[in-house]
Amino acid sequence: MTSSLGSILTLHRLLVAATFFCACIIVGLFTSTFFRILPSIGMAGILVTGLLCYGLHRAEYSRFNTVAYGAFLLVYVIHLGSGWLTSADNWGGYQRDLVLQLPFLILPLGFWLLPPLPASYLRGLWLTLVAATLLAALLSTGNYLLHFDQINELYLHSKVMPTEPDHIRFSLIVTLAIAAGAALAAHGNTKGVAKAGLIAVLVALALYQHMLAVRSGLITFYFLGGVACLWLLFRQRNFRQAAAVATALILLPLVSYVCFPTFRNKFANTKEDVGQVGNTASANNYSLVGRVYSYKVALKVIQDNLWVGVGKADIEDEMATRYRREFPMIQAGAYIQPHNQYLYSTVAFGIAGLILFIVGFYYAGLCIWPRYAPLLLAQYLIVTLSFLVEYTLETQIGLAFALFFLLLALEGSKPIRAQESEWRPA
Repeated sequence: MTSSLGSILTLHRLLVAATFFCACIIVGLFTSTFFRILPSIGMAGILVTGLLCYGLHRAEYSRFNTVAYGAFLLVYVIHLGSGWLTSADNWGGYQRDLVLQLPFLILPLGFWLLPPLPASYLRGLWLTLVAATLLAALLSTGNYLLHFDQINELYLHSKVMPTEPDHIRFSLIVTLAIAAGAALAAHGNTKGVAKAGLIAVLVALALYQHMLAVRSGLITFYFLGGVACLWLLFRQRNFRQAAAVATALILLPLVSYVCFPTFRNKFANTKEDVGQVGNTASANNYSLVGRVYSYKVALKVIQDNLWVGVGKADIEDEMATRYRREFPMIQAGAYIQPHNQYLYSTVAFGIAGLILFIVGFYYAGLCIWPRYAPLLLAQYLIVTLSFLVEYTLETQIGLAFALFFLLLALEGSKPIRAQESEWRPA
């Protein structure tokens, strides 16, 4: 029976199916409003195809670095263990969180069970990301042009143009798409007209990133640009390309300030926000000020719950209590959770939980070192920078974006039996 099923569900067909489900996750990042379940379908599909590959064809390949994939499970274990701290009133929130964090169980297991995806399949998936990002950016730009004056005005009030997904996650996706496209072009995965077209798309996305003018996206874009410049300068000794990248990083904000009203207005809004930090009541109206005070409140909660935290489901109640006690001038409608993944995790799980989270989330990157894996490094840098200003892993799209692309980059590092003619995107 098993051999008969294996002749139908061949390894090649299962790899095609796994690639399709990976594409579902990528496309699903952009359809959360009208097709929210698509990423979940993709994740379930990866797990099922992984189980089938292992059950039917495990003798034909070997699993790669079990500990690297298993380390991600620690993150789920932390959330699971916080249940003993959860109050009865917030038990429903605890259960919802366990469902939200299921990708930390499903995706690492599915990818670990899968044999290495061919380089051409990986290239197709990363190009799917670039193409989907370009399409979403074009739709966003079209909407901006239709509502030009209204959207420009929004930027003076700490708001931005509508995007799919939300503007913070989308700006991070744009940065990753640029990094992925640049890596594919640099390593010869695209040639001739296709390479020229890809470079044109990357230039368009870089300009769009500045028109969108989301701080998270811009910070990650310039940080990765700086890393690329240093890599070209000191590792590759390619002074010409390093100078070209550095020049582009200097000229882009200058050109954007002149050409994009959104960029100018965001700059003015940020400058105004920073000037209001000393005024506690400004947290009611200014986003940056609100974040600063969320950090202060979070630190107060941590002081009283240092080692094990308060449990994730109880964060909102604990933060509200501290807001009322420490900063009564801030209105209840302006209470926000700490916009920092490390602070958020420490409030929820304490110092012990934070350490386990860091080990579980970053171990895969550490165990790959010093193997050459630019896409893995790029995604870790993007996600880490986002952690400093957002609780990225506490939303469905943020979690899917962060974890899936780390695992997709790890896929390119799996050892293969036959040499491939193109670079395995890693």
